[in-house]
Amino acid sequence: MAQSAPKKKERSKLNAGDWEQQALVLIAEQGIRAVAVESLARRMGVTKGSFYWHFPNRDALLESSLLRWEKHDAANLQASLGAISDPRDRLRSFFRRTGREKLTHDVYSSLCMASDHPKVEPLLERVAARRMKHIEAAFGEIGFDPAEATHRARLTYSTYLGFLQLQRQHQAPNLSSEEFEAYMTHVIATLIPDS
Repeated sequence: MAQSAPKKKERSKLNAGDWEQQALVLIAEQGIRAVAVESLARRMGVTKGSFYWHFPNRDALLESSLLRWEKHDAANLQASLGAISDPRDRLRSFFRRTGREKLTHDVYSSLCMASDHPKVEPLLERVAARRMKHIEAAFGEIGFDPAEATHRARLTYSTYLGFLQLQRQHQAPNLSSEEFEAYMTHVIATLIPDS
């Protein structure tokens, strides 16, 4: 009986969202293969029993965490790009987001490195398609024909992905530095025409 009380206390303190969030933090830091029930429980200061109160196994946690991240990314994309009426401002916002929402971009970068994982590959395809659709639409609204809008969207997205890769290799400007701001200004001026 004395042992069941702490377990109930653990269960009441944590919810499934806490486990999902910590899994995402671990994915951002060490990659998808690092997500393990025991290491997460240790990081969270609880027993593995707390985990099994919310999820039947690691795969269920992984699936739920990735879905949580995807929903957040879609909502963030809609809020930061879909709500902006000027297409040039939308495109500028896409790049500026790289300096904010660090966890979101770190998770995405880690997922790109695990693109062969069966749960990750379809997720990356959905996310890329959603983002490309927004970017391509903005270039179309600026006045580019559909083929040119598609090419520019691919180039824009490739630049974004390249920057994430450089960040992982510690070869990109620090996100809080003046150098980063200068880089973003240059990228925006290069890829997004003023008029």
